[in-house]
Amino acid sequence: MKVEGRLFGAGAIIFALMALVYWITAHDPIGTTALAMCAGLAALVAFYVLYTAKRVWPRPEDRGDANIDEADPEYGFFSPHSWWPLYIGVGTMVIAFGLVFAVWLTALGVFILVLALVGWLFEYYRGNFAQ
Repeated sequence: MKVEGRLFGAGAIIFALMALVYWITAHDPIGTTALAMCAGLAALVAFYVLYTAKRVWPRPEDRGDANIDEADPEYGFFSPHSWWPLYIGVGTMVIAFGLVFAVWLTALGVFILVLALVGWLFEYYRGNFAQ
């Protein structure tokens, strides 16, 4: 976790420097605030990850003498055949269009999104993939 913490720390420093340069060159308070908030959020994540890395056992990724077979072989479950994330993206896109163009599109997008979320949630409880 030390590597991830250092990456987020480097991102926080880069965002802070970008905010400083942006403020000096553009004098735009909105963009400067956005970049400063990005720096703060990256610093917050870096602090949490580095603090957690001190409290837990070191992972094989954190040791220089570790072998590849020491890592956890199971990273989780991935469903490569699922089409539901595509429908979730479509529902989110329709919601965004509804916020820009027409309110009725937002209602349609929420309906599509809820339907897709329910489908994704219960994907392995029906059909050929029921367990």
